[in-house]
Amino acid sequence: MTPMKPMSFDFRSRRSMVTARRGMVATSNPLASQAGLAILRQGGNAADAVIAAAAVLNVTEPASTGIGGDCFALYFDARTRRISALNGSGRAPMALSLPELRAKGYATIPERSPHAVTVPGAVAGWHDLLQRHGTMPLKQVLTDAITYARDGYPVHPVFGAAWAATADFLRQSPHTEDYLPDGDAPQVGQVVRLPSLADTLEMIAEGGPEAFYTGPTAEAIVSTLQALGGVMTLEDLQQHTSTWGDPISVNYHGIEVFEHPPNGQGLAALLAMNIASGWKLGEMEWDSPERLHLMIEAMRLAFADARHYIADSATTPVPVAELLSSHYAARRRMLVSAQQAMQPPAYGLPNAGSDTVYLTAVDGEGNACSFINSLYYGWGTGIVAKGTGVFLQNRGAGFSLELHHPNALAGGKRPYHTIIPGMALKDGELWASFGVMGGFMQPQGHFQVISAMVDDGLNPQEALNRPRFCLEDGTGASILALEEGIPVATMARLAELGHSVRPVSGRGRGVFGDGQIIRRDAESGVLLGGSDPRKDGVVAAF
Repeated sequence: MTPMKPMSFDFRSRRSMVTARRGMVATSNPLASQAGLAILRQGGNAADAVIAAAAVLNVTEPASTGIGGDCFALYFDARTRRISALNGSGRAPMALSLPELRAKGYATIPERSPHAVTVPGAVAGWHDLLQRHGTMPLKQVLTDAITYARDGYPVHPVFGAAWAATADFLRQSPHTEDYLPDGDAPQVGQVVRLPSLADTLEMIAEGGPEAFYTGPTAEAIVSTLQALGGVMTLEDLQQHTSTWGDPISVNYHGIEVFEHPPNGQGLAALLAMNIASGWKLGEMEWDSPERLHLMIEAMRLAFADARHYIADSATTPVPVAELLSSHYAARRRMLVSAQQAMQPPAYGLPNAGSDTVYLTAVDGEGNACSFINSLYYGWGTGIVAKGTGVFLQNRGAGFSLELHHPNALAGGKRPYHTIIPGMALKDGELWASFGVMGGFMQPQGHFQVISAMVDDGLNPQEALNRPRFCLEDGTGASILALEEGIPVATMARLAELGHSVRPVSGRGRGVFGDGQIIRRDAESGVLLGGSDPRKDGVVAAF
């Protein structure tokens, strides 16, 4: 008998938009989407559903997200028609000192070092979102995540390929044995069990945030970091709190687009949209060099301001109102030349005045939650708190070590954060809950999918399918990655204009992130969903 050939896990598929009325969840993994949908079918709302889905993603995409990281959320309350912003990001250890790091020769904080670990904010964020907007206890919404961690789940194709590519890194990292079954990264389709993570999630389900920020889990985090030279203490963990605030927004051709305020980089997306609102992009072909050049230049200007001004607003006020004013956008717009790329732009002077997972849920009442949870780099620092299964994030690498920079490191301060949930209203009604994950790709992705839907009338799935550009490191001097599907002639013309073009195809397309979008028709209540074809995700609905 001839042996069967190994199954191929490569794919090229066409996705159509998903429609429903009673509830919808969109994530980058089918098991997570189904977990969120199960909560909606049990009578939960959008807040309950996103926490259930986020917890499953901690298990099924452990390099991207987890309780060792942070979260941000925007929540639209259909009854009050108001959006609230949850900041679930953590702060630097109180004993972490910029002068001391500079004295040791550091110009930046190494991404994989214990000094890059800030207090994980996700668990408190999950709890606080449920307390304010949810209807179910943490114990109920963590059920599926605990089951998958304890009993196992099969590894999905896109994430499985990324897992295999990082096997050597994991072997060199502390306490990662659960993530290297039999000493190697699991194969696509292989069943993986994460018993230590299951134990930790069970303790949180029973004891709430206190089970994470105090007791054995907290002690494991602190002892692991201190053994590696870190300075985090039990007091740093015990004193952590989430914060609530109001979102920031701009009007883009009749759609009010909302982002989380600083320390998140949502400001960068709004800056770019505000500049671009003065151009008639919808009258240009989406893949023409003329339109892409204008969008790229708007994004360069936005990043120049974002990288200078975004900081922890609790310690360093950010001039958001002036940065998002129409007159400031007009001044920045005047710097754009149709014939030459900026090399690079400087930040402006207004008048006085992230690897990640994104997911979204909208329930049958029209409540919506735009939610993002991240470890920052793949596997965060690579450090697992011994015996917990918890990878610790490296968000501290987002601090500047320039003494007088707004984002300068200080103990107890939050760093510049790349993760940003997005939301949009039209005439005060929910229009879209959306996000595009992936480090500095995120504001660029927000800008591009909003432009696709507003300027070109694309549906959510079409907007996510469209090839993207990416200024790779979020600076004005960035290499410009252009995704397969953008015409070669357009790429050539952009290079002539002075952009440092890098065509990207195949597996390298991960640079362009991946997103989820749910639109809602205000009259009928019909939900319209799309999930990015660059990942394993789906839209689950009923």
